[in-house]
Amino acid sequence: MTAISNVSGSIRRRLTLQLLGIAAVLAALLFIMVMTFAKQVAEESQDNILTASATSILDSAAIQGGGVTVDIPYSALSMLGNVSDDRVFYRVTANGKFLTGYKGLSVTKPGRKQERHSFMTSHYMGESIRMVSATRRLSYASGPVEVTVSVAQTLKRQTETLERISTSAFYLGFGFFIAAAILGVLSVQSAVKPIQILADSVSRRGPQDLRAVQAPVPGEMAPLVVALNRFMERLKKSLTRSEEFIAEAAHRVRTPLAVLRTQAEIALRRVERPENRASLKEMIRAIDESSRAAGQLLDHAMVSFRTDHLEVTKIDLLELGRETLERHQPLAEMQDKTLIIEGETPPPVSGDAILIQNALSNIIDNAIKYAPFGEDIKIRIGTEGHWVVVSVFDQGEGFNETDIKHLTTRFSRGGNAENTIGSGLGLTIAEEVVQAHGGYLKLSNRKNVTGACVSFYFPQS
Repeated sequence: MTAISNVSGSIRRRLTLQLLGIAAVLAALLFIMVMTFAKQVAEESQDNILTASATSILDSAAIQGGGVTVDIPYSALSMLGNVSDDRVFYRVTANGKFLTGYKGLSVTKPGRKQERHSFMTSHYMGESIRMVSATRRLSYASGPVEVTVSVAQTLKRQTETLERISTSAFYLGFGFFIAAAILGVLSVQSAVKPIQILADSVSRRGPQDLRAVQAPVPGEMAPLVVALNRFMERLKKSLTRSEEFIAEAAHRVRTPLAVLRTQAEIALRRVERPENRASLKEMIRAIDESSRAAGQLLDHAMVSFRTDHLEVTKIDLLELGRETLERHQPLAEMQDKTLIIEGETPPPVSGDAILIQNALSNIIDNAIKYAPFGEDIKIRIGTEGHWVVVSVFDQGEGFNETDIKHLTTRFSRGGNAENTIGSGLGLTIAEEVVQAHGGYLKLSNRKNVTGACVSFYFPQS
């Protein structure tokens, strides 16, 4: 039987997805931080060189011959050319009047009076540029002259550098994500391992093992283990009470019915009037039906209980079959029926001897009940592949083919058994027992002769 639980998700999967999500967010933040820092450093580096170039040009400005002259130093522009292959533009104005350079180059002024330099990113001649503007005042007889120098450089090299850094940052972020993901998965495995250990330790126990869980567990699992131990303690008490109740009920039900049947038979011998004898016979029949039904109900309850608490031992089915036949010998002799067992000692099977004997006893009892007066009932022990097979043959009417599939259902009886005392639990008990031992029950009719065959298939040890 497969245990089915109400699963609402996986802790392992949930933790793994959460840690992977955190790792992805951190990897993205790392990529953004690296790119932001790289861009800031690249801009500051370029701005420093542009500032040095503009300052060098500005320092060369002077007033000569009644006008402003600018002798642009070679180093002022060469320092930009040495750094990269980007194009360089400049423009010099005096009191807003163009003096030299690229006339179309825009000029930016410092936003605050205390600032000597201002920077801007713009477009010129179809290319993106970074530009700095610096201002210097020269003294002149007619008044101060404000000289403004603007120097710009294209951003091609800076863009290429940032692209290389972007690629490196991407691989760095991806590597960080992979490392974090691996560590996250290992952490999740470590976190849920105690749960798996607890589940394995409980699942490996036998049905009778209801001891308290003593294995050390994390503090978060302590309430679960405490609740599990309390449940097993309550279950143990409940099962003990059930077993005691079944044993007591079997004794208290069967004994009075047996006494009542004996008294009814004594009264039958003393009564001579036909109508009274008929009534007593009906009473005896009703007592037999009640006794058998009560007995088999208690047997079924006992089987249902013990199938979950098998007392497993090595069983010789041939010896068990002989012992079971001996118990039914008096009943068979009363009906002039012969019980026969044949076969060689088979490989041992692992199982509960009481349950297997109870199941076999029910089938033999059925065979005695349904077989004609004076006929034989045979038990054959053998092997088929890895199965040990116990077959019970009778010479009765056999099974109805239309009923054979449903005869192992509780309280189900065949159409040819209406006039025979029975409860419809014998085959049910037999099937539950054999299934509890990992085998199966097979019902069939005998070939070439009348009668039924019930076969138990048990796996070899």
